[in-house]
Amino acid sequence: MKLTLKYVVLFLLVITVNMGISAQEKILKITKQYLNIPVSHKEERAKMYFEIDGRTQTPVVVRLADGEPDYWIFRDVSSIKGRTIKIRYEGNPAGLDKIYQDDKITEADRIYKEKNRPQFHFTTMRGWINDPNGLIYYDGEYHLFYQHNPYEKEWENMHWGHAVSADLVHWKELPDALYPDHIGTMYSGSTVIDYDNTAGYNKKNNPAMIAFYTAASPEKQVQCMAYSLDKGRTFIKYDKNPLIDSKAKWNSVDTRDPKVFWYAPAKHWVMVLNERDGHSIYTSGDLKDWKYESHVTGFWECPELFELAIDGDKSNTKWVMYGASGTYMLGDFDGKVFTPTHGKYYFTTGTIYAAQTFNNIPAKDGRRIQIGWCRLSHPGMPFNGMMSLPTELTLRTTKDGVRLFSKPVEEVEQLFTLQDEWTSLSSDEANNRMKKYYDGDMLRIETTIKLSHATNAGFNLFGQRIIDYDLNPNMLNGMFYSPEDMTSMELTADIYIDKTSIEVFIDGGKYSYSMERRPHAGNKEGFHFWGNNIEVKDLKVYDVKSIW
Repeated sequence: MKLTLKYVVLFLLVITVNMGISAQEKILKITKQYLNIPVSHKEERAKMYFEIDGRTQTPVVVRLADGEPDYWIFRDVSSIKGRTIKIRYEGNPAGLDKIYQDDKITEADRIYKEKNRPQFHFTTMRGWINDPNGLIYYDGEYHLFYQHNPYEKEWENMHWGHAVSADLVHWKELPDALYPDHIGTMYSGSTVIDYDNTAGYNKKNNPAMIAFYTAASPEKQVQCMAYSLDKGRTFIKYDKNPLIDSKAKWNSVDTRDPKVFWYAPAKHWVMVLNERDGHSIYTSGDLKDWKYESHVTGFWECPELFELAIDGDKSNTKWVMYGASGTYMLGDFDGKVFTPTHGKYYFTTGTIYAAQTFNNIPAKDGRRIQIGWCRLSHPGMPFNGMMSLPTELTLRTTKDGVRLFSKPVEEVEQLFTLQDEWTSLSSDEANNRMKKYYDGDMLRIETTIKLSHATNAGFNLFGQRIIDYDLNPNMLNGMFYSPEDMTSMELTADIYIDKTSIEVFIDGGKYSYSMERRPHAGNKEGFHFWGNNIEVKDLKVYDVKSIW
């Protein structure tokens, strides 16, 4: 009997169904470290299920490539070697055949070398990142957890990604730490080290690292916890999650981003939580049962609350509360209630958002170190978003009162080598000296500009205004800024230029801002100081080493 192609396909489908295997499934016995999965943005998102030993995990959505992929993503499956995984896909099943396992990530030799890969800012190998989460120092490692979609370079499928560093500069990316579950996807949060075993998870000489996170569903956002006894490599979720479900109290789905820390004077834990129109404060003795204490309006998302010495004097302190946008208040805190006394102010603007500070920095160090999410894209890359430079936060007395300063931590200095240094240049002289750096993908530039006959002046890169200062209304790149000396004609800037971003720290960190690097099409002027008869009092140019 002669069979047409149509009947052959039908015959094979019948056999497949009778064998109990759907045409939309792929079964693999795991023998390698990674599953490599092709992604195409020409495809619609569809649910993908991973079933291991008969247990189906919470699905994710994937744009599984049928034809040529835009890029490949990967899933680390080393923890289930020797076991069988079944992959089901609700979309076009043709791409299932392209999924394969290997001990290498597809195109691994290109990672960190791509054209638009930032070279001294953290980015994930693949996928989307946003808020830093769970920033903590423990046993010689700085931990950077972060919002991560490992299946696509756009927002979705929120996991907690994970990276560690010994120096806040060179990062090693680890497998994702927290995965979506039946309660929801993994939104932002924080981690603590439970040295006193208040939650009861510690083993001998091994205090638990405990993560607090928001589990988010379309209906509500609730607060949960998980603990780790292997330095954050794996977490076990609390079997009585959620800890806090406050939707009914606030009549709002916006209840998220728990920041937890130990309040030593009262010997209890504090949670600061975004709820509807501001930050709520909860307390607990065991990290499981939480009591609502108070609320401060005027903030949105990703709360922070910490104490800082003023001008380095530990006998004179203020508490700082801020939210995702970078505005902050100064005030007093008694362990239950934050009482604002000054603010709101801003200390940083631009692409940075949802910055968090590290818990558990050793007392002998004493720094308050922050990392934020830089909301920018990297054209043509299989990843999206990056982290800001780590900065140290301090409180200093200024002519306007006590203010928050931010400047890069000293550890980043290892990346920079001084190439040229000049003083007392005209703008034309400075521009001529900068011509040899036009092709530099990465540079650090320190400069002081003195205005004379000009009331406004600045510094461009291929037409993009890195500095745009107008002395009359005291506007700096669109924001009000008043130098410490009210009659000052000078402005000092420390500028960090990476492949796709620019970060600028003004006057020793009194104000900072960040931007996406966007040269104006057709502009050939390169680095360009401008302003009527300005003096470039000093100018330093540094080469930059890659952190990879």
